[in-house]
Amino acid sequence: MDPEAGTNSTTVAEFILLGLVESETLRSMVFVLFLFAYLLTVGGNFSILAAILLEPKLHTPMYFFLGNLSALDIGCITVTVPPMLSHLVSHRRTISYGACLTQLFFFHLLAGMDCFLLTAMAYDRFLAICRPLTYSTRMSQTVQRILVAVSWACAFSNALTHTIALTTLKFCGPNKINHFYCDLPQLFQLSCSSTQFNELLLFGVGFIMAGTPVVLIISSYVHVAAAVLRIRSMEGRKKAFSTCGSHLTVVCLFYGTGIFNYMRLGSEEASDKDKGVGIFNTVINPMLNPLIYSLRNPDVQGALWHVFVGRRSRT
Repeated sequence: MDPEAGTNSTTVAEFILLGLVESETLRSMVFVLFLFAYLLTVGGNFSILAAILLEPKLHTPMYFFLGNLSALDIGCITVTVPPMLSHLVSHRRTISYGACLTQLFFFHLLAGMDCFLLTAMAYDRFLAICRPLTYSTRMSQTVQRILVAVSWACAFSNALTHTIALTTLKFCGPNKINHFYCDLPQLFQLSCSSTQFNELLLFGVGFIMAGTPVVLIISSYVHVAAAVLRIRSMEGRKKAFSTCGSHLTVVCLFYGTGIFNYMRLGSEEASDKDKGVGIFNTVINPMLNPLIYSLRNPDVQGALWHVFVGRRSRT
């Protein structure tokens, strides 16, 4: 190790993001595809937000959480895709050390918020189906706001912890990140100091961030499934499974890709699989969420129709 490296927390002023492809032709194709995906995601999630805000029938706890999820999806894809598009247009693949840490912080802030928000949505479904008589009091506006505020606090603590821990590492070179955005596993591989503590921290905190919500979600839906199976009306069962099925689909996509990406300690080389998972986390999941909820939910479909034709339902 360079002796001077020991005197500074980092000797690398910027990183080089290798991106997804090298070929100029493929770069143009990637730009078009990701620009389309970004516009579709932002447009779809803004449509969901507009429907929830303008349609009185959707002023319920479930759609309050869904609106927050749409806002998170917009933020998540905005943190990663526009900088990548900018790099493709300018042919500059460098990102400063500070900008890299900032991107990493906001990505983990929004992803962490997703973890807790999906858990709050599962709890909401549990109360609505299993405790209908006390639902309005147990899921009041105050409770909704407290759940969202606590989720933000936990997600902020998680993102800040990883960002501060990363600043303790030394980067002496090389500075090429085999990805299209800054993330922890790829940065660990570039450090010229020990990353054992950071990896253990990622695994430990990640286990809490993912494991606890997964246990709570599974527990909620075990009770929900038991309650739904006791419903005699087939129409009632169908409606309950429809709203829960949309949420479970989003949960499986989100946690499946997240666990694959962060729970593989000891991987020495970044691979195309990491980039594929990164695309799922930052682009495909936020793009699919509004489609999943709108296609499977007649209430959202009706609200979107009223928004697009310029009429609001009167209730």
